[in-house]
Amino acid sequence: MNVLDPFEVAYIEVWPLDNLAGKAPQNGMRALLNRAEYTVFQKVLRESALGAVLNEKEMAQQIEIELPQSFKKRIIPDAIYTQRKHPDVRIARRATTIANLARVISERDVSDGLRRTLLTQARRLERLAGQRVQELGITADLKNEKPRRA
Repeated sequence: MNVLDPFEVAYIEVWPLDNLAGKAPQNGMRALLNRAEYTVFQKVLRESALGAVLNEKEMAQQIEIELPQSFKKRIIPDAIYTQRKHPDVRIARRATTIANLARVISERDVSDGLRRTLLTQARRLERLAGQRVQELGITADLKNEKPRRA
C-alpha cells in the first residue's frame, strides 16, 4: 500500500514473548498477542515526536501488559546508513512515498486509517524539511514564499 518506504527503516526492535506465551492458556494466545501489540503501539505512540504512528490498522483498545526486555539493532551497515540518513535524501524519498500513497488512495476504496497515514507522512515530511531549512540557516516567509539565508 506504499505506507512506508523500507529504505527509511534503520532499526528493528523486538519483544520476545516466549516466557509470556508459556503462561497463557492455549485459547488465550490470541488475546495475549493483541494486548502485546496494543502495548507496543501505545509505547511507540508515546515516544513519537509527532504523536502519530504509521499504522493504517484500527487498533482495538486493550489492557496494556508488561513487555519483556526488547532487543533493538540497526539493520543496515555504517556506509549505507550514513548515505541514507542525509536529510536531502530522506526528504526526496519521503515525498515519493507520499506521492505513491496518494496515488493508491485515489485509485482504491481505502480505509480511514490509510488516509490518516497519508497525513502522518505529510507531517513527517514537513518536519524533516523544516529541520533541514533551519539546519542550513534559511528563513522562509511562508506568506510570500521567499526563502532567504539568515
